[in-house]
Amino acid sequence: MEYGSIEREIYIEATPEVVYEVVSRPEHLREWWPDEAELEPVPGAAGVISFGDRAAPDVKVVPVTVVEADPPRRFSFRWVYDEGEAATVGNSLLVTFNLVPSGAGTLLRFSEAGFREKGWEAAVLEEQYREHVTGWDYFLPRLVTYIARLVSTS
Repeated sequence: MEYGSIEREIYIEATPEVVYEVVSRPEHLREWWPDEAELEPVPGAAGVISFGDRAAPDVKVVPVTVVEADPPRRFSFRWVYDEGEAATVGNSLLVTFNLVPSGAGTLLRFSEAGFREKGWEAAVLEEQYREHVTGWDYFLPRLVTYIARLVSTS
């Protein structure tokens, strides 16, 4: 297996404008992905996302840096880099949400790249890649379900 990038395509019954808000704004992110999100959706903005209770010792707090914010077409950020470092091609993973109008909805083209560039040894690379595949396969359907609820109540 190559472990280069994770790619998914998902059709969502909502406009690209709605989908963009849900993948880029902290108040929406925390409804389907992390437990907490603190970031401004503007290029260069640094923030954090966290998984678990922020008061608990096992909380996982992860720095993120917004790379591209082009509403309603594309939102991308870098994550999985050491706190205190600037996110670069060689020390982080790049998550990209490309949004393409499709009929009455949106085709979401998701990718997460940079696994090999991190320089992990083979066993760590494989483990990290598999963990991220499992994670996105869990969280991306939650994104679709959250948007369906959001659109049905508006």
